[in-house]
Amino acid sequence: MSVVPEALRTYVADLDPGHGIWAGGPSAGEGGRTFVVLDPADDSEIAQVSNGSAVDAVRAVDAAAGAFPGWAATAPRERSEVLRRTFEIMHAEAEQLAGLMAWENGKSLADARAEVSYAAEFFRWFSEEAVRTEGNYGSSPAGGTRTIVTHRPVGVAALVTPWNFPAAMATRKIGPALAAGCTVVLKPASETP
Repeated sequence: MSVVPEALRTYVADLDPGHGIWAGGPSAGEGGRTFVVLDPADDSEIAQVSNGSAVDAVRAVDAAAGAFPGWAATAPRERSEVLRRTFEIMHAEAEQLAGLMAWENGKSLADARAEVSYAAEFFRWFSEEAVRTEGNYGSSPAGGTRTIVTHRPVGVAALVTPWNFPAAMATRKIGPALAAGCTVVLKPASETP
């Protein structure tokens, strides 16, 4: 068995996959199915987590689509503050996040700590970009008219992330989508949920 701090083992043991998938509200998911996350160091069970179905995915997209108009109408400064607060929470919880990542991913703790810091930076960066909503005004390519280019949210972003950089690849995708006013549905790798 790998060396994992007892506080982290307790945190994971307290996870309750019976509560299922949260998408517009709690649900046990279709059939309350779960899958096992294994410790790559020794193949021991870390936890069982909810296993979403196609029905759950549709429910998640529907929930994100329902939330989209409100989030898109949220002022850029307010979206910025949400992302900045997320950055701060990740820093406050960095040691726990790094420990969990090292455990489920097999990274060294030093590498996991570096990834958490790197991942959090995407939220800080895009919190600053959220308020930069410039557009362009200029001559059309054919001439004779002027064009105005504006930026606006387009809808729900469907995000899929790999196992090897579970935090950084998620925040790299979530940050710009939320900053732009889009909502997201994230499907992480099952090795590193």
